[in-house]
Amino acid sequence: MADSTDQINAVQRKIDDYPVAAGPGRSLVLRRGYDAAIDDLWDACTTPTRVSRWLAPVGGDLRVGGSFTVEGQATGTILRCEAPHLLKVTWEYEPDSVTEVELRLTENDTGGVVLELRHTSPAATVDELVRRLGPVGPVGIGGGWDVALAALDRLLADPDFDPARWRDTPQVREFTVRSLQAWGAESQAVWGLGDEDVAKVVAFVQRLPPR
Repeated sequence: MADSTDQINAVQRKIDDYPVAAGPGRSLVLRRGYDAAIDDLWDACTTPTRVSRWLAPVGGDLRVGGSFTVEGQATGTILRCEAPHLLKVTWEYEPDSVTEVELRLTENDTGGVVLELRHTSPAATVDELVRRLGPVGPVGIGGGWDVALAALDRLLADPDFDPARWRDTPQVREFTVRSLQAWGAESQAVWGLGDEDVAKVVAFVQRLPPR
């Protein structure tokens, strides 16, 4: 893995307002560039055998309107699929916890691709959880996506990439901690939390088992 500082700096992170089907929403947004052709990156994000190499095994009825599962993470429904630029799905942790994930790919001027991943939850639900528990959800979800997108970068660079061995390296553990800290800082700016509150949340999320 590249130096964790490079990987951290490769991603633009923000939390903003964005609607979901149920109404107002809060989004975690990650944007990063990939040195890849757009068709190859799209294939890596939509072909189950490749998705399993950087995210998790995926199965189900993989067409618009179909239901899918991401092993150990979520279920959902495919809302839009417009190759090679847009994929939008529901991302359901439980029947009463429905969020949305939107993936956009845009070619840049240097021949690479900018990937934007937007994970949106109902605003009232997120704000209430942050009020009671601090930004555990935003920090944990953001860190999880950061690691997944870093794994995608490795897969594009190395067809023989082994995600299981990669994730259990000191470099990835360091990257994960720095990612959680970055999302903690962003959460602090959005919800006006104190440094001590954010530090406690980051430490707590580090101790959670992977989903």
